[in-house]
Amino acid sequence: MRKSYDSKFKSRVALEAMRGELTIAEIASKYQVHPNQVQNWKKRLQEGASELFMWPSERKAEQKKMYTEDDLMKKIGRLEVENDFLRSVSLALGLNIEKPK
Repeated sequence: MRKSYDSKFKSRVALEAMRGELTIAEIASKYQVHPNQVQNWKKRLQEGASELFMWPSERKAEQKKMYTEDDLMKKIGRLEVENDFLRSVSLALGLNIEKPK
């Protein structure tokens, strides 16, 4: 059975690892967790710390960047394939797919 830790515990361990007063192995032993887990929590704290100080407008702008160009190109390709399929099926069924002008 896997242990699960709450966010307060993780942040306490990660902050202690950030301080550098003890080694990762000592912290892991102290809190009875695997050293890799301590290292992962420390890394997540380092990477996510900037988000704590973001203004709401910055967060909004960051959320708009959720889709990368590759994601959007894949989506466009998928939609084109779906359109081609639907067009061929509608022609096979004799449906008029042309838009009235």
